[in-house]
Amino acid sequence: MSTLRIGSRGSQLAQVQAHHIRDLLEARGHAVTIEVIKTTGDKITDVALAKVGTKGMFTKEIEEALLEPRIDLAVHSLKDLPTEISGEFALAAIPAREDPRDVFCSPHPSLNDLPTGARVGTSSLRRQAQLKALRPDLQVDSLRGNVDSRLRKLEAGEYDAIILAAAGLRRLGKFEVAWQVLSAESMCPAPGQGALAIEIRAGDSATREAVAFLDHPETRAAVTCERALLSKMGGGCQVPIGAYAESHGRELDLQAVVVSSDGSSVLRESGSGEDAVSLGEQVGEALLARGGRQILQEVYGENFAIPEPP
Repeated sequence: MSTLRIGSRGSQLAQVQAHHIRDLLEARGHAVTIEVIKTTGDKITDVALAKVGTKGMFTKEIEEALLEPRIDLAVHSLKDLPTEISGEFALAAIPAREDPRDVFCSPHPSLNDLPTGARVGTSSLRRQAQLKALRPDLQVDSLRGNVDSRLRKLEAGEYDAIILAAAGLRRLGKFEVAWQVLSAESMCPAPGQGALAIEIRAGDSATREAVAFLDHPETRAAVTCERALLSKMGGGCQVPIGAYAESHGRELDLQAVVVSSDGSSVLRESGSGEDAVSLGEQVGEALLARGGRQILQEVYGENFAIPEPP
């Protein structure tokens, strides 16, 4: 029996996720190893992610390892994976999604209880923009690092609150630090947040067959819808766009938001439908038509490629 080689980033959360997939594969009788791969995003630690501007900053080196081939499958956080994937690769499985929402961590009981001028930290431009829309009186600053280092900065009093992903805290067994779960209506999640992606070489039928049991059709439909919206709007993983789809039988409900960087302009759209890609594209087009194009161009400048209307 050949060994399945998993490639993953080296962060604590990435390793928890990779080991989770390893355990599921081993329970099916597969021999599995894990290789830690350092990505561009891991090497750039002193710059806000939104200013780096590199698509695939957390996936490029892992995909290179797939092609060599040093590994047989990659375990990604889906929200880090660009919407456009080379034909050399395939998303062989998208496991059942963890909680996609964001959470508020602070000595204060809720976002509304923060005093005027309180300092809030987050690495995400999407979160920063929505925070400024909800509470324009707050001081919102960039905060990078792994979950533990962010929590240490909060405990040290460098921030009055920080915003993290619920999924990461749950997977790390640290959800007790979350004082408030933020609803998707108030803080719309990133497309694909809370979901994992199992990426393989497109022609590797043996690995595809081995991981097929991990695929969760409802999660795949929901995140396909969210990523279709992001693609329609020309976005990567560091844009002020939120999208959250829920599966109800054969139908999907999608809500989405695009927010100016200062929080002064908030555009929301929603829709329902059975075709995940069509629904995502339709809601994305509606956001662009209502002013989303102008917001994104203001954030990223004239060189940001946003599809023109048909």
